[in-house]
Amino acid sequence: MKILLTGSTGYIGRRLKKRLLEDAAIDLRLFVTDRHSLTKEARGRAEVVEGNTFDRKSLERAVEGVNTAYYLIHSMGAGGDFEELDRESARNFLAACLDAGVKRIIYLGGLGVKESASRHLHSRIETGEILSSRPDLIQTLWFRAGIIIGSGSASFEIIRNLVQKLPVMITPRWVRTFTEPVDIGSVLEYLYRAKDLRVEGNHVIDIGSGVMSFRQMLSEAASAMGLRRLMLPVPVFSPKLSSYWLVLFTPVPYRIAAPLVEGLKSETVKQNNAAQELFPGIEPMTFRGSILSAMRDIEQRQVISRWSDATGGPGFFQEADFGMERAMLKYRVNKSVQVIAPADVFNAVQAIGGKNGWFRYHILWKIRGIIDKLGGGYGLNRGRRDSSTLRVGDSLDFWKVLAVEQGRRLLLYGEMKMPGKAWLEFIVNEGEFIQTAYFLPKGLAGRIYWYFLYPVHVIIFRDMAGQLLRRARALSVS
Repeated sequence: MKILLTGSTGYIGRRLKKRLLEDAAIDLRLFVTDRHSLTKEARGRAEVVEGNTFDRKSLERAVEGVNTAYYLIHSMGAGGDFEELDRESARNFLAACLDAGVKRIIYLGGLGVKESASRHLHSRIETGEILSSRPDLIQTLWFRAGIIIGSGSASFEIIRNLVQKLPVMITPRWVRTFTEPVDIGSVLEYLYRAKDLRVEGNHVIDIGSGVMSFRQMLSEAASAMGLRRLMLPVPVFSPKLSSYWLVLFTPVPYRIAAPLVEGLKSETVKQNNAAQELFPGIEPMTFRGSILSAMRDIEQRQVISRWSDATGGPGFFQEADFGMERAMLKYRVNKSVQVIAPADVFNAVQAIGGKNGWFRYHILWKIRGIIDKLGGGYGLNRGRRDSSTLRVGDSLDFWKVLAVEQGRRLLLYGEMKMPGKAWLEFIVNEGEFIQTAYFLPKGLAGRIYWYFLYPVHVIIFRDMAGQLLRRARALSVS
């Protein structure tokens, strides 16, 4: 079976890709913006087509000879008219599938009623309607989920951070709105089994584990974590203020928090029992069970993907574009490492950031993170997926991992708000360690930004290089 998977670098897509690659009966093709966003293992085991749904030629190559196509694309967090982008993407994908003779499209959207849905949920519903609009020529299985609970999901990270950080919570009216959570394991099982489902015609399949309010979820999550939390309801607390509240206490930026809060203003519960009828063998976890499962994954370092993993799309800077050194400003630190094994140096480099911190001047990084959060960026508390290893696409506080050459090179791309583009590169050679900060300024403001902060950068980056080598020496001794 030739299967096409889109969105394979996103939260759901990474996990589904892993499951599909384990199935020897599947001939898997991945449609990605940049092949380097995939691991070498994935590139070796699956066919890769580079492009996007707005490029007709690459889309035609992606769907050629495909039997079943997974559509896991959406524009949540994108700037501009994301609704039109979603519509155009879905239309292009449907047209290409029809021309190529694809038999089945599998789509994951969100629960909700179109008349009362938020803008983002409304757009998800429109996408499903577009993909389902030609039942005479192609079958569409349209799954709809509410809040997805799993290690690394945005919803779980919001709930976990609120519960762990706030002994007393002010709860606005929207936390009493009913929704329907579902565990990530069940979502993946539905999507995986859908490729083999023997059924005629289109189907809308709502999935969930039972109706709950967001307040009930917070209370149940606190209980599962062994915590007692007091919730104080308030009659007035606008979605905008609520979004800023989430930005302050959770890792998600405003552009992610705002649509999530907006989506909780209206009920998002199942409208049908199709999941139970078509997939009687799947029994979703209880909400408490899904919270405990997610916490175990974190404790055992088994987080396969995070909400912030996604690469590609508007504004994403690919590694292939990194090479404009003549146009860049830079600060480089060279260190001799004659007595330290290169592997130990690289392991020390891979462990920077997150809970491991940024060494002696971590407080300056925290201040920069707060400024970034206030400006609508990710800030420093996004953390990292794993405490000691990195892969392409991983988020690392307000950096994104752009390239990893094990034992030799790590390239980070800055996703903080600033007047330009920034990279941080680490190169480990036999007997030499090179750390370079690059900056491509945007206009005069960018150059003022660079030179104003240059003295601070000199102090920070010199200290960072020295501390990394001290950590590497400690690893060598141990």
